[in-house]
Amino acid sequence: MKAKERLPTLFLLKPNHNFVPLLYTLIAKMSLKRTFFITTLVSIALYACNSQSEKKTTTKDDTPAESLTFREVDGIRFYEVKRRFSNGLSFNKDGFMLVPTWIIEYKAPDTMLAYSPEKRGMEAFYLQFDHGKVYNFAREFFRVKMIAKDSLVLQRLQVDARVITKGEVSDVNCTYYTKDYIEKVLKTTIGELQRPTKLDTAFIKKLSAATYKHPANPDTAFAATEPVVFEPNSKNVKVEKLAYSDSAHAKKSYAYMYPEYRIEINKSYKAFRFRFSMVVDIKGNLYVNRIEGVLPEDVASRKKLIQGIADVYMKNLLHIKPGTTMGIPHSSEVTINLVGNP
Repeated sequence: MKAKERLPTLFLLKPNHNFVPLLYTLIAKMSLKRTFFITTLVSIALYACNSQSEKKTTTKDDTPAESLTFREVDGIRFYEVKRRFSNGLSFNKDGFMLVPTWIIEYKAPDTMLAYSPEKRGMEAFYLQFDHGKVYNFAREFFRVKMIAKDSLVLQRLQVDARVITKGEVSDVNCTYYTKDYIEKVLKTTIGELQRPTKLDTAFIKKLSAATYKHPANPDTAFAATEPVVFEPNSKNVKVEKLAYSDSAHAKKSYAYMYPEYRIEINKSYKAFRFRFSMVVDIKGNLYVNRIEGVLPEDVASRKKLIQGIADVYMKNLLHIKPGTTMGIPHSSEVTINLVGNP
């Protein structure tokens, strides 16, 4: 058999110690031109073999080390057990808390089921592949970070005008486990895994301590997951907690971040109607902050007037319970619509 007919055989040889002596023997019997040609081809073949062996890194169950695709978890239901920023916290400095609530299940070929509290059941959404590992379903964008038979990690993204917003709003990592993994492997419950961590508690204590030092400062005050409560102690006062409605994002889960109240006082010294924000500290003290509908040159005098009304009427006609987070009281800011009827 001619040398060129032996070339396919060379490519089938595995790179081992017996291959090198054989190679030298073959080269010795060839002309210089053929020797150069063959050694070049063999070098390429060896490089390809080594590259392929490096790429075939596998896990214990012989599946490729890279994440699976949604198709491999078709029909498996996943429960969100934690939602964290990259620093491992569930809270940011403004008091916003990431709450894990989603239940999802992939249905081939292009459907993602998600639990709907309103419908009390799973709702189907079109799973749209965007680019890279970015998908959209249920009016949210996610980047797939990991897919396994018993767990998922999705990064929630804020997308505006088809561009992923940088910063904290896109730094939200959501972890999902199957019920079997939670109960049989971790031997715990979904509710237990969803609870804030000790790291979260330490962070909230640190933020709260800053409000104790500067109770009136709106810069240290932060949103309370259990907002301030105003309870009338007189028949002349009515209090209504207004529902939060964010038309841009329609996120009811943000409601505690922007607590707003309508307080109506009858038999006031005169008629008035003000809308303003105030900081409420852990002792129920009130500090007027921002005022709406006032010219810049009138802010100081109007603020003094409203502060006087708050000290006289609100402090005496209301029982004020400060806002708390994880049971820890702290200063927080609220919006007040104050109405006086003489």
